[in-house]
Amino acid sequence: MREIASYSLTSWSHLVAALLAMVFGALVLVRPKGTLQHRRLGRVYVACMLVLNATAFGLYRLFGTFGPFHGAAVVSLLTLFAAMRAIRGRPLTARRIELHLIFMYWSVLGLYATFFSELMVRVRINAAFMVLVSAATGATILLGALFQNRLVRRWSAEVQGARQG
Repeated sequence: MREIASYSLTSWSHLVAALLAMVFGALVLVRPKGTLQHRRLGRVYVACMLVLNATAFGLYRLFGTFGPFHGAAVVSLLTLFAAMRAIRGRPLTARRIELHLIFMYWSVLGLYATFFSELMVRVRINAAFMVLVSAATGATILLGALFQNRLVRRWSAEVQGARQG
């Protein structure tokens, strides 16, 4: 409880943005693609991720300097920007849509991988820090990789149906 009382405005902003991004990211993944609702949920997700990543660079309590979670924030921003660049590019081709779906999928997956890594660190299991972070991240990424092709094919079909309908 003492730890929560010591949270700064940056810490609280980071936590709230992370929780909201997890909710909106999950909604974006499970809801139909290519719809107005998808675009609106996606914009909220992107905004939450921008706040989340911006505030991450203001948190140094865990390492006292740039650490692995900061590296994850850089990768997260790159993935997010790649997804947005793909969908905003013209002409909007099937390949651009597919790239958007892939990068957004990995953006949400990376968010959850980081959450599980953070959770493992906070639970304070008696094991080496990097072993816990690596195990949580690796398991999340592996599960995500197993489903990527199937999901992207299904989502691409949804987008094409929404564009034609």
